[in-house]
Amino acid sequence: MSEAKSLIQSEIDYELSGKQTGFLRLPYSVHRSAYGWIPVPIVMLKNGSGPTALVMSGNHGDEYEGQVTLTKLCQNLDADDIQGRLIILPMANYPAAHAGLRTSPFDAGNLNRSFPGDPGGNPTQMIAHYIEEILMPMCDYFFDLHSGGSSLRYPATVLRKRGDAGDQEAALEALQQSFDAPFGFIFGGRNDPRVSSAAAWRKGVLGLTTELGGAGTVTPEILAIAERGVNRLLHHIGLLPGYEPDATRGMRRMELTGQDYFVYARDEGLFEPYVDLLAEVKAGEPAGAIHHPETPWVAPTICHFEHDGLAICQRIPARVELGDCLFHLATDI
Repeated sequence: MSEAKSLIQSEIDYELSGKQTGFLRLPYSVHRSAYGWIPVPIVMLKNGSGPTALVMSGNHGDEYEGQVTLTKLCQNLDADDIQGRLIILPMANYPAAHAGLRTSPFDAGNLNRSFPGDPGGNPTQMIAHYIEEILMPMCDYFFDLHSGGSSLRYPATVLRKRGDAGDQEAALEALQQSFDAPFGFIFGGRNDPRVSSAAAWRKGVLGLTTELGGAGTVTPEILAIAERGVNRLLHHIGLLPGYEPDATRGMRRMELTGQDYFVYARDEGLFEPYVDLLAEVKAGEPAGAIHHPETPWVAPTICHFEHDGLAICQRIPARVELGDCLFHLATDI
């Protein structure tokens, strides 16, 4: 069904030069509004010839750093600053972002597990379909700004897949280096076809993803890295020619290749971490203990790391259930 025309209507004319602001109108008929629509905000800047890039945040609604970064970008850029076409979706899954939730309160949809979507499906599926089938075919580049959201925390990190061929790998490496985050990793192992990066891959669009902090907050440090990185990235691809990037600060190149890089809760209770974010750990080392206040006479469940590496992601809420991610690692390349 992904080939079908979208029911979403755009207030933006994608071929018109200048700066346009408006909404993607997603039809939504409910008791309180029979002929209503969900407003997905969109901004487009077009000037002359050049590449087209889609930059989005709010794929998960509780990831705020990207939403602030792109909101400020929308306000600060004019069409004259651009050479090409820049499409910005600061709240890609608007229902989730408006509610401050990872998933949509309308349909429990996780946009980043909904591609390629369905033009006649629920709101989240319709948004995924529009992005993959309407927006991505226009694009040369796709950048999706994520963070750890409410449940996880990362350092400022830029992620990518490994290219299939030499030229593609070199282009992806150059994109990642241009963002110049403190950490950059290549993710391997099982590829999930439901995520936005897989959608870009299917459309032949070069893409990057970020993990910029998290814990349900926005910090000055992470926000500064995000804003600088996005500007550097747009300059690198030729969309922002007037931007003058400062000297590179250096990125630690890492990879994540399998499920043994993750630590999952094997019980429910209150998790006490034994290490903090960015700790260097060894396989077999205890990651923490899950305590059971309901039965305080029962010994805690100890969780262990299964691989050597750097703790690049850590769970935030102490209350855990069986299967929750507590840490994941990355290793140097």
